[in-house]
Amino acid sequence: MRKLIYLLLILLGTIRVSAQDSLFRFALVSDTHIGNKSGAEDLERTVSDINDNPGIAFVLFSGDITEFGSDEEIQLAKSIISKLNKPWYIVPGNHDSNWSESGCNTFLNVFGGETFSFRYKGYWFLGTSCGPNMRMGPGQVPREDLTWLKEQLRKEKDKKVPVIFVNHYPQDSALNNWYEQLEMFKDRNLKAILCGHGHANRKYDFEGIPGIMCRSNLRAKADTGGYNIISLVHDSLVFNERVPGGATLPAWHAVSIPVAGTPQWAANPHRPSYAVNSQYTQVKERWSVQEPGDIGGGVAIADGKVIYSNTTGQIKAVHLASGKAIWQFKTKGKIYSTPLIYDNKVIVPGTDAQVYCLDLNTGKLRWQQSANKASVASAALYKGLAIVAASDGHCRAYNIADGKLQWDFDSVHNFVQTRPLIYQDKVYFGSWGNDFYALDAATGKRVWTWNSGATNRMFSAAACWPVATGGRVFIAAPDQYLTALDAATGKVIWRKHDKQEWVRESMGLSADSNKVYVKTMQGHILGLDTHASDQEMIWRSPLEMGYEICPTAINQYQDVVYIPSQSGIISALAAKDGAVLWRHKISNCLLNNITAVDAHTVITCSADGRLVCLTY
Repeated sequence: MRKLIYLLLILLGTIRVSAQDSLFRFALVSDTHIGNKSGAEDLERTVSDINDNPGIAFVLFSGDITEFGSDEEIQLAKSIISKLNKPWYIVPGNHDSNWSESGCNTFLNVFGGETFSFRYKGYWFLGTSCGPNMRMGPGQVPREDLTWLKEQLRKEKDKKVPVIFVNHYPQDSALNNWYEQLEMFKDRNLKAILCGHGHANRKYDFEGIPGIMCRSNLRAKADTGGYNIISLVHDSLVFNERVPGGATLPAWHAVSIPVAGTPQWAANPHRPSYAVNSQYTQVKERWSVQEPGDIGGGVAIADGKVIYSNTTGQIKAVHLASGKAIWQFKTKGKIYSTPLIYDNKVIVPGTDAQVYCLDLNTGKLRWQQSANKASVASAALYKGLAIVAASDGHCRAYNIADGKLQWDFDSVHNFVQTRPLIYQDKVYFGSWGNDFYALDAATGKRVWTWNSGATNRMFSAAACWPVATGGRVFIAAPDQYLTALDAATGKVIWRKHDKQEWVRESMGLSADSNKVYVKTMQGHILGLDTHASDQEMIWRSPLEMGYEICPTAINQYQDVVYIPSQSGIISALAAKDGAVLWRHKISNCLLNNITAVDAHTVITCSADGRLVCLTY
């Protein structure tokens, strides 16, 4: 068979694949990155070129449609793609979902979905989206997409139907839950997996299934961009790169996909290891809950209840002792915020542009307030006020007792993702507009604004939960700087970029306020002196986590520091010196938060919808 494919490539290497030779042909366009300086023009040229080619039956878009996932970029992308004169199908990528001001709702609403399923001439094309949704980390197929895919496959009883699958990421360990998706296809006639993400034409083997990465539509350093024309020829998929308005280049790859063949899956493929759990047998899972969607925020605990939300739009309460359901409340959009509990009320901002106040005991709606856009940030508490920053440029304070608006600051640049810090009667938060704000907590008046000077908005200190002590506010950002600001004036006390230890957004404050904890991209945990005149290390934990970009906050309870990871492992360290006390893996996806109940019990949740109570 390999000789046949080799001969086919030789034959096709000097000629175009003609329509007469093909059962059908389609285009795959990937990584258009609308918002990039040439993205719109490159896509316009590709759409025009595809329209001029009557031999192309349909078009697939395999993610990273936009640069920043903004509403404006998504609308612009849709306006260009809608000019196609033939059917097209689309899934989002990590750029569309990680920085989404709408909490991934705009892509869903504008394009009509995040997945696709259609048949063409006997072939079944399936596509799922790929995050991480609103959480910086490795790629992750949302739990609701896996639920959708499972249902699609369940409904199709004929397991011999040939399937071609599309996802933005390669289906390997670059994707946290790749194996869950592949396992669903193990008894199916899966012929090929198409992806983008790497901006280049590449050949892969995904556990025995041919994998093909296709180039970005961006021109990069060339004069024009490009896409791939994929032809089904004699039971083979043949890949030709196309220069819009120019030439169709010689075939660069072909894979055999005989309809009657059976996929030859690799034996004993790599799977994530849970061996760490056997090293610390004192840690037990008391109970767990698996949600049908992702869990995008953390949990709040009160009165024997654990309150959390998910990306199917539900706010839920379960018993702390057993994990059994108590109540649930349905909203009209995905939720990524961590609930705030105060005076038997639960405050949850949602991506349906609503702020909900529910009764802690019953889940009944007490009051509801509207914003102009979604909110992906969490509410903060100040003297009976719930302070909520939305994606509409506003930060508002609501009276928790009756929901009345107390104040409204309307000058936030871009959107807010964090939970604001309340310190010395001020509200502190960053936005994805490179600014960091200090507002008067009682009035909402601006006290000061600080800007790092970065021109790239992806370097904003928007995803970290700031900490403060001794008149200083500490923030960490994707630009790998740790910054200490004067809490009263916003002036820089010190600002450090360590060339060996690259900090990211994951940070926390010690119980005695003498240390700020930071996690580095190298997977190290540092305890830094909060009183020093420059960045000064007190201890460096022996914990080795490997590459880490999970932005979840670090928490301490009594003498134990809880460290989250992007691979579902919670690590417990001694606060005095960073020594490793225990570790436990609950998932292979990133942890959203870790909340201690007492000295021997913690609640944690992972982005793939697992809520777990651990005891030790």
